[in-house]
Amino acid sequence: MTTTPALDTSNAARALHLRERMADHCVALPGAFNGLVGRAVAQAGFEGTYISGAAVTASSGVPDVGIRSLDHFCKIIQEVADCSGLPLIADADTGFGEQEMVARTVIEYFRHGASGCHIEDQVFPKRCGHLDGKTLVPVDHFQEKIAAARRAADQCSDGAFVVCARTDARSTDGMDAAIERAIAYAEAGADMIFPEGLHAEKEFGDFAEAMKALPGPARGGGPFLLANMTEFGKTPMISRDRFEELGYSCVIFPVTTLRIAMHAVTSVLEAIKRDGSPASQLEDMQTRAQLYDLLGYTPGEPWDFPSPTAPRPG
Repeated sequence: MTTTPALDTSNAARALHLRERMADHCVALPGAFNGLVGRAVAQAGFEGTYISGAAVTASSGVPDVGIRSLDHFCKIIQEVADCSGLPLIADADTGFGEQEMVARTVIEYFRHGASGCHIEDQVFPKRCGHLDGKTLVPVDHFQEKIAAARRAADQCSDGAFVVCARTDARSTDGMDAAIERAIAYAEAGADMIFPEGLHAEKEFGDFAEAMKALPGPARGGGPFLLANMTEFGKTPMISRDRFEELGYSCVIFPVTTLRIAMHAVTSVLEAIKRDGSPASQLEDMQTRAQLYDLLGYTPGEPWDFPSPTAPRPG
């Protein structure tokens, strides 16, 4: 089994490592919805991972409408952080409440291993960012939530934790409104901006160009920028390299691993129902040896919870 050098896995060190990487290039963050997927992301050589609210809720059998609690999300964050050793950004939906809960969310996410989170400006109960029919909170109200998140991040992580503001304004009010909201959110303390539901490469480029005039840690100036590369949504398929050219600091692939996994699950269930056996699906399965390799487990030998491995330079 291939291993990589051990990393200082203190939560602040991981957050600072992610900041350093994003200041240098666009970091690919595949989604991990449990610890085993987190291990796979690390084994594949990625520098970080992402926890999607849509994937966490779907994997627990409910839709992405704010049903699962802060404690549920923290459990998944800790599992993925412990098993992968990677910096991770986690979806915090609308912050699980108002300013007090937003502050608690940041502190609990950081304690459980997250390096950053994004909070969105939708009215609760929220909708998936690539669905229509969304409603946004007033700008000044969301600025107060971002300011609370910034204060909490400074308190619990000495500023290392990344506070990301997501705006869904492109879908409700257009690009100009999305840019105006993003500027207001950066001024309130967000050091990363997530423009959700953009429709074209040009929109991503125009948005990034508008952010450069702001102070911030990103290469070229401005706040860090997060791009969402989700399948079957409003955004065309764009590569990590192209997002880097457009000025983005990281790109998430939020539900990709869940969609692939569940497609395979339904396929094998259909085969068992049809044939009475999974024999036709064996070539598409992870073998026992591959699973044990991913777990770092040798039968008959004591297994210690592994020290997480360092993200490989990229």
